[in-house]
Amino acid sequence: MTTLLAAFITPGQSLAVAVERASLAEQLGYEAVFTTHIAQRDGLMSLAAYGAATERIALGTAVIPAFPRHPVALAYEAATLDEIIGGRLIVGIGTSHRIVMENWYGADMSRPLTQLKEYVTVLRSVLTTGRAEFSGDYYKVNFGFMGYAARAGLPIYLSGLSPKTLRFAGEAADGIILWACMPKYIREVVVKEVRAGELAVGRAPGSCKIVAAVPCAVSENIQGARDAFRKDFLTYMTLPFYRKVIAKAGFAHDIGDFDAALSTGDVAGACAAISDDLLEHFAGIGSPEVVRAKIAEYRAAGVDLPAVGAFAVPEGVTASFEETLEAAIAE
Repeated sequence: MTTLLAAFITPGQSLAVAVERASLAEQLGYEAVFTTHIAQRDGLMSLAAYGAATERIALGTAVIPAFPRHPVALAYEAATLDEIIGGRLIVGIGTSHRIVMENWYGADMSRPLTQLKEYVTVLRSVLTTGRAEFSGDYYKVNFGFMGYAARAGLPIYLSGLSPKTLRFAGEAADGIILWACMPKYIREVVVKEVRAGELAVGRAPGSCKIVAAVPCAVSENIQGARDAFRKDFLTYMTLPFYRKVIAKAGFAHDIGDFDAALSTGDVAGACAAISDDLLEHFAGIGSPEVVRAKIAEYRAAGVDLPAVGAFAVPEGVTASFEETLEAAIAE
């Protein structure tokens, strides 16, 4: 059985600390480090910093919102960064959320999967053949690199949770990256749809690797750590994609209680509505053995590459992220 393990390391308040953590992950034997791309630092540029401090570990974006960047522009950036870091890049892209794309960029999110399919077609063509000729509803491209080419096989991973997006990943992507996705949903929906997509286009089973973030924290104060995670997870409970997954995983009651509390402005009550049962199913919080058991549970659900994900906690509630990284990969 594979023992490959990845980690989500986002710069947060300190890029310097994140670079040190990426270096530690490499020293500990992690397969890959992924960084998110939110309203902080640019994901690709952060990976350039990680790449300067490491030599072997794969580095991926998890994920860049695709639509603000033209696929040709991303192909330029990805090929160049991959060259800089010695052929270790994983390009992770996704549609992001309607509320983000419309409010931040004024983007049209009427048909996000259709646009994503066009985007991947153009991006794949440029990265694999050096050029793209394409005319679709969203992109019209006639482009070719001049005396330059991307690394053959530079992988493209997608993010997504809906069955249609998961199936498309199986058809066209090298991997699918899951965030806030629980083992039950992975086992019953993700694996089935990804493999169906592979089969539909004649790809070998497992061609699309399944990566899933596993929220983890080594802590003796389990309730304190859970309460901290509830605050960190609050935003995700409001986003439609994640709400559907949470409900499908058997926690629709949590969403109902959460909505009832939030509708009255009761933020504390909304946090409390995220039950211990949900957190036990979703996250590895507790002893090193609990953390490793949760990672094994994700693996058993069908995840090829579990990725240790930290969350914000008050000082002293959990062990450091570094200690959690060490515990997660320990034999």
